[in-house]
Amino acid sequence: MRALVKHHQDEGAQLREVPIPTIGPDEALIEVKASSICGTDVHIYTWDEWAQSRVKPPYVFGHELGGVVVAVGENVSNLQVGDHVSAETHIVCGHCVACRRNDYHVCLNTQIIGVDRDGCFTKYVALPASNLWVNDPSLPFEIASLMEPMGNAVHTVLSGEVAGRSVAVVGCGPIGIMAAAVAKAAGASKVIALDVNEYRLNLAEQMGATHIIRSHKEDPVKAIQAITRGEGVEVALEMSGHPIAMKQAFEMLTPGGRISILSLPTRPIELDITNDIVFKGITVKGITGRRMYETWQQTASFLESGAVDLNPLVTHRLSLDDFEEGFELMKSGRSGKVVFSL
Repeated sequence: MRALVKHHQDEGAQLREVPIPTIGPDEALIEVKASSICGTDVHIYTWDEWAQSRVKPPYVFGHELGGVVVAVGENVSNLQVGDHVSAETHIVCGHCVACRRNDYHVCLNTQIIGVDRDGCFTKYVALPASNLWVNDPSLPFEIASLMEPMGNAVHTVLSGEVAGRSVAVVGCGPIGIMAAAVAKAAGASKVIALDVNEYRLNLAEQMGATHIIRSHKEDPVKAIQAITRGEGVEVALEMSGHPIAMKQAFEMLTPGGRISILSLPTRPIELDITNDIVFKGITVKGITGRRMYETWQQTASFLESGAVDLNPLVTHRLSLDDFEEGFELMKSGRSGKVVFSL
């Protein structure tokens, strides 16, 4: 079968023929119908410092998928051939201290598909049956492929109280845009989207942001103060990883507020801990992955109820042959989610 392979330790990827994977007794074989490009995939494609420190080419990358179960191992009882599925991409050990306290999302021995093992930019992928989430067959495969990154947004938004509160989304990449939609669906009184990318700010507004701040044209902290009558925002969701934006996220937060950080800054960031954390008495949450499987249930409920509509976020649909175009679109910032049909 053809697959998109991270073939060397440099920028780029190649389409290659690879074997169809075999499955173990606790695994399922998935026919991939749609797979979307994630920011992590862009890191791997461009071969940045993070990718250089983590991944080991050659291997098949990609980790966001919607597909159909075509075979199951002899021990599998939670799936049937024909089930429509998405994948929880963190494969956990189940026995470390984090797993034993039900914090599987921070398992000490996590492997991530498409990062630490073969992924889904190909026609078939083998995964543990316990990592597959069964979808209603009416859910389009391209939307099913977005459930994994949407889960990051849901986990970030719902890591504290949201209903009736003002929420700032700092950084409107695709997950930030989804966070704006989730915050609105969860009852936020104000959803304030901040970015320098006009294309993605427009998407954020289309999907639920009530206010837009163009961070390169106005002082974000002053703009937040104006919107919130000088009180500051009650919840800040840091999605940018930019040192200046992250510092501003702490500054714009009201005393007693909450900041949840999903972004991954590439270098240490200097913060005023005394004035922006301690004296404000704020809560700081670090967010990784999705809570298994509470977040998946929440994500599915948002989609099934129609409270969140991800269709506007799918801005480009390509074949795997056009992977170079897809990655250039993601790098340019003039896209929402780019989805490959397989």
